[in-house]
Parts: sequence; C-alpha cells; structure tokens
Amino acid sequence: MAVTKSPPTQGAASSAGPEEPQGRRLDSPLVLITVLVLAVLAQGPIRRMLGAPVMQTWTTVFVAVVVQALPFLVLGVLLSAAIAVFVPPSFFARALPGRPALAVPVAGAAGAVLPGCECASVPVAGALIRRGVTPAAALAFLLSAPAVNPIVLTATAVAFPDNPEMVPARLVASLLVACAMGWLWLRLGRTDWLRPPARSSYDGQGRGAAFWGSVRHDVMHAGGFLVLGAIAAATLKAVVPETWLRTAADNPVVAVLALAALAVLLSICSEADAFVAASLTQFSLTARLAFLVVGPMVDLKLFAMQAGTFGRDFALRFAPATFALAVPVSVLTGAVLL
Repeated sequence: MAVTKSPPTQGAASSAGPEEPQGRRLDSPLVLITVLVLAVLAQGPIRRMLGAPVMQTWTTVFVAVVVQALPFLVLGVLLSAAIAVFVPPSFFARALPGRPALAVPVAGAAGAVLPGCECASVPVAGALIRRGVTPAAALAFLLSAPAVNPIVLTATAVAFPDNPEMVPARLVASLLVACAMGWLWLRLGRTDWLRPPARSSYDGQGRGAAFWGSVRHDVMHAGGFLVLGAIAAATLKAVVPETWLRTAADNPVVAVLALAALAVLLSICSEADAFVAASLTQFSLTARLAFLVVGPMVDLKLFAMQAGTFGRDFALRFAPATFALAVPVSVLTGAVLL
C-alpha cells in the first residue's frame, strides 16, 4: 500500500527553511552615527552660525530662562503630585462651606496654599466634582491653584526682583478672575454643559506608582512647554526687530492683547512663565501681568485637558469666557497696583 506524503505545512516550512531576508531598517544607533558624522562635516558652518551675535543673544536668553525656571518647575511638579496622590479629595469636600456662593471664594483661596501647575489642577478639580463638590467651587480652584500658589508667587518674585509689586498684582488679579468665573458658572452654568469627569488614570494603583506616574507625566508636559516658551522668548529677543516689538509695546491695548494671546499660544507651565514674562522688557508691567494671569487659566494644553476631562461643550464656553474676563481684570489691577 503506497503511502503518500502530505506536503509540509506553511508553519513547518517556515521553521525548517531559511528565514527570508528582511529589508534594511534604520535603527537608533545608525541614525545617531549619521547625525554625528554630519555634525563633524558641518562643524565649520555651525561654529560660524553659533558665533554670530544674534545666535549668542538667542542662546543667552534661552539658557537664562530655562536655568532660572527649571528648579521651580521640578519643585512644583513634585509637590503637586504629592497633593494629588496623598491628599484625599474628600478633605476638600469637608473643608468647603455648604453654600455654593461661599464655597467659591474659599476654594479660590485654597488654591493659594496648594502648589501645582495647570497640569495638576484639572485632574484635581475633576476629582473634587466626582466627590460631590459643587462645580462652581471646583472650577474656581482649577483657575486659582496654578496661578497663586506659593511656588508660582516665589518664582514671580525671583523673576521680577526690581518690581516686587508684580507678586500682589498677580495674586489679586488671578483670585478675582477665579472667583468671578466660579460665581458666573453658579449663575449661568448648566449641568448638560459639564460632562461628569472620568476616573483618574492612576486610580486603583499604589500610591508610589501613582506619584511617580504623575511626576513623569507633568515633567514631560511642563518641561516641553517650558522649552518652547524659552525658544519663543529668545527668538522674540534676538530675531524680531526691536522696532516691531516697540511698536506693539507702545500701544497699551495692542500690548496687552498681544501678550495675552502669546500666553495662550505658548502654553508655558505656571511655575516658569514669570521668567519668560520678565524677559519681555519691551512691554509694560500691565501687559506682562496680563500674560501671567491669562496663561495659567487659558492656553492650548489647558483647553485640551479641560475638553478631555469635562467635555468639549464645556471647554468651548469656559475658556473664551475666562479669557474675556482675565484681560480687563488684569488691566484694572495693573492700573491700581502697578
């Protein structure tokens, strides 16, 4: 009886036969070697470019902003992560008054003693709402915490050693905007505009894992935006013609609106924005105050975080209203205190 051999299966053939040659792919060592070789070959032009006066000015401003701001950013990230992980949200719910109208200013003032940037304030505010805190109070905390906490105010004092009045001006203007937005939401806000926030991505993890996960997240986000802010400040200082900046700075209305819009676009962490504002010496203190008040409350990354946490309908209403209120409050506060 003849026995016919069945053809080998595809899996057996692939295991017995030689592996098919794979196409070449770029791995990280090859890319690094290529970049290093190109840098060596182009070292002459690179040296001449870096030796130009405009590049020396750019490098000086960039390094100064980053070096001054980095310690405050790291300290703020560590403290905000510790508060978000180790302080239970129920503590804030118990500490706030039962009447929503009184809870708003108390929550705004609570932000003055809790270090954290806007990266941390959004999930903390979401946790407060999940624990039953009235949304108006949680939103007042969301706006005040990244703007008036001790780390931010200390950084502002260091960045403006010749203008100590910037510290109380920033404190007063930011608290006024935070409380006003809380009361405005209390009166005009609707529950269908505010989507119930989801649970934190660190819920259910150990405290150590949640702490370091929060630190890594905030350092990556805040550090990246700090670098972008330093690049923008250095470019404005070194590349943009002085006459252009002077023209914008000489018009009080244009100066305030320009720096308020710049704060939205740059999205700098609140622990570092004072050093960028201090470098914009062409502009008045009032215009720079608007930069410091608007930035921690309305910027691109904060808008994205608010939309992701509370819903797009909320962010599309809350962010423009905050901007529209923060600019005139900054101007009025600057007129009185600066």
